Amino acid sequence: MKATLERIHREALAALEAAQTEAEVEHLRLRFLGRKGELTEAVRGLREVPPDERPAIGAYLNRIKDEVERRIAESLTALRQAERARRVAAERIDVTLPGSHHVPGHLHLITQTLEEMVDIFIGLGFSVAQGPDIEDDYHNFTALNVPRNHPARDMQDTLFITDEYLLRTHTSPVQIRVMEQQQPPLRVIAPGACYRHDDDVTHSPMFHQVEGFMVDRHVTFGDLKGVLTLALRRIFGSGTPLRFRASFFPFTEPSAEVDIGCVLCGQRDPHCRICKGSGWLEVLGSGMIDPNVFQAVGYDPEAVSGFAFGLAVERVAMLKHQISDIRLFFSNHVRFLQQF
Repeated sequence: MKATLERIHREALAALEAAQTEAEVEHLRLRFLGRKGELTEAVRGLREVPPDERPAIGAYLNRIKDEVERRIAESLTALRQAERARRVAAERIDVTLPGSHHVPGHLHLITQTLEEMVDIFIGLGFSVAQGPDIEDDYHNFTALNVPRNHPARDMQDTLFITDEYLLRTHTSPVQIRVMEQQQPPLRVIAPGACYRHDDDVTHSPMFHQVEGFMVDRHVTFGDLKGVLTLALRRIFGSGTPLRFRASFFPFTEPSAEVDIGCVLCGQRDPHCRICKGSGWLEVLGSGMIDPNVFQAVGYDPEAVSGFAFGLAVERVAMLKHQISDIRLFFSNHVRFLQQF
């Protein structure tokens, strides 16, 4: 019996000395001290030892068992400390190294300009409405007094999906959808993306527009001029010169385009590259809503009147910040974006 215990003792100490991981130590604990471990079986075997030898063998067995338990605890402690030290060394931060500079992001210039314009019109009492980017022909054209084969359709290079559905060419369809669902008085703007088959330094196949309209019992062209004058001077500055020019749009009558004084030369340079010496820059189209549009939405054109206007967001941003190429907005050039 004693020889067996000496063998177990030697093997246990040698195995614990060679163990490299906690899993190996745990395996040895089960091998020697588990329910079916070698030392546990030796304890059960004491009943076979002669009674006169049993006290001495039992004491020897207990010493071996205590030492093995102590060595297992020491091995686990040492391995855990070593693992902790390794992890701390791997995760250590060298405070003498230069730090990493993380530049926070910001809103795109188009989003900044759009939100600024929306805030101005909200301040003037307008509410905000949204509509689908994929429109049907009726809401995009027909209800806006542009029936099929109307020559005004040629003014807009439309991106058709099917014969009936298209990517909206302006946000004016939202005007129709709002008036179909609500009764006057209305004072609404409809900001959003629009799509036309254009691609040059001043046009993009996708651009953004703020459509606005006001409908009530007695809305006049004077109301139109007052609202747009105040809004444009809040956008471009309180001293901005303005002029209204007669124009044509199928869904307004009478119609007017609005110009502002050149933001680059201040109307003083006959060779200005932006205004081409005219001193004026076009910024929006507007007019009194055509009676045919009111009839399309079920309004009585004899009982109500209203005006509508449309501002191109990219146009406003280009003029305010003197940007010469609209394609820069969508090029994702970091040096360009960081300026705003």
